[in-house]
Amino acid sequence: MRIGIDVRYLSHSLTGGVHTYIRHLVPALIAQASEHTIILYADTKHTFELQALPDNVHIRLLPYKGLTSSIHNDLLNLRRAAAEDQIDVLHFPANYGFAPRGTKSIITLHDAINILPITEIIRGHQKNARTVATMAYLHLCTRAALRRADLVLTVSEHARREIARVGRYDPSRIVAVHHAPTPDLQRVSDPAVHSEVRARYGLESPFVLADGLKNPGVLARAWPLLPPPIRATHQLVFFARREPPAVARQAEAAGFARVLINPPRADLVVLYSMASAFAFPSWIEGFGIPLLEAMTCGAPVVASDRGAIPEVVGDAGLLADAEDAQAFAAQLRRVLGEPAVADTLRAHAFMRVKAFSWSATARRTLQAYHEVVATPSTAISRPAFERGVQEP
Repeated sequence: MRIGIDVRYLSHSLTGGVHTYIRHLVPALIAQASEHTIILYADTKHTFELQALPDNVHIRLLPYKGLTSSIHNDLLNLRRAAAEDQIDVLHFPANYGFAPRGTKSIITLHDAINILPITEIIRGHQKNARTVATMAYLHLCTRAALRRADLVLTVSEHARREIARVGRYDPSRIVAVHHAPTPDLQRVSDPAVHSEVRARYGLESPFVLADGLKNPGVLARAWPLLPPPIRATHQLVFFARREPPAVARQAEAAGFARVLINPPRADLVVLYSMASAFAFPSWIEGFGIPLLEAMTCGAPVVASDRGAIPEVVGDAGLLADAEDAQAFAAQLRRVLGEPAVADTLRAHAFMRVKAFSWSATARRTLQAYHEVVATPSTAISRPAFERGVQEP
C-alpha cells in the first residue's frame, strides 16, 4: 500500500493540539507500517521536524513562498503530487484536504467547529478582517473536503457524535480514535527539580494549575469562594502559550493568581507534577490533551463536564459545569482540603492514562487505511449538507 500523509504542520513551526497529534501519530504509524511505502507531504516554510526516517518513508516538499502558497498547496499542488506518486490512500490529519481522483482520502476532523455555521465559528473571536477571512476559508475547505472524504477520523466519541449531528453525516463513516500522552510526560518527583522550578517562577505556595486560555473567568470567580485557610495557603497559576483573557491578569493583580506565558515544556511537566490540582473549566473540547498531561503527571483533575472531557477523564477527576463558579469551588475544596480525595484521584489517573497510547492510535489509524483501500468509494455527506458547497 502506498500511503500519503499531509504533514505540513511539521514544517510550519506550529504548536497546539493538532501539531501534537501529527507530531506523535506519524512516527507511531511509521513504526507499524514497515511493509508499506509512506510519502510525507511537507513544504519549505520551515525545517521539517522529523529526522532519520526509514527507507520506506519519503518526504516530498511542496513550495512555500507566502500565504498564497498554502492555498495553492491545499487546492492544487498536494493533489498533483499525490497523483504523480500513485498514492492509494491520502490522510489529511489537520481537518481538511483534497485527494486526486482515484485516491482514497481520510480526514481527521478534530471537532465540529469548522463545520458549524460561519456566524457561530467567528463568535467570541477577534473580529478583524484577517481572522474572519481565515475562518471562512477553513470553514469552506473543511465542508468541501468532507463532502469528498471516504472516511473521517476524529479524536473522541463526543466529537464523532457532534460531527454527525452538525454535518448530518452517517455516523458509521466516522471513527473515533483517541489521542495519547506524549512520550516526554512523566511525573517528576525530584525535590531539587521542584525547588529550581519554584524559584524560577516565584512559586512559594502550593498551587492549582490551570490553562489560562480555557475559561479562566470561572476560576477567578470560584477562588474567593474557597475557605480562607485554603486561600491563605494556595495560589492559582495560569499558564498559556499566548496572552490570556484579561480576567487572568486581573486575578494576578488581585494577588491570588500568577500568569506564566509559554513556559518551556520541561518546566510545564514539572508544574503539572507539583500541582495540588489541575483545573480545566473548558467550554468545549473535542478531546482535551491537557487532561492527559495532568493525569500522567499526577495532578488531580477538576474539570468541566462538557464536550469530550467526561469521556477522557472517566473516574479520574471531579467535574462541574463550566460556568458554575460555586460548583468549581466545591470540587476544588474537596481536592485541596481532603488529602484522601486527592490521593484517590491521582491513583485513578495513573490507571486511566494506561488506556491511551500512540501505538494504539497508530494501529487503529493504519487499520482505517486498510479498510478504506479495500472498500468501494462512498460519500459520507448528506444532500442537505452539500447545498451551496462547491468543490475546489
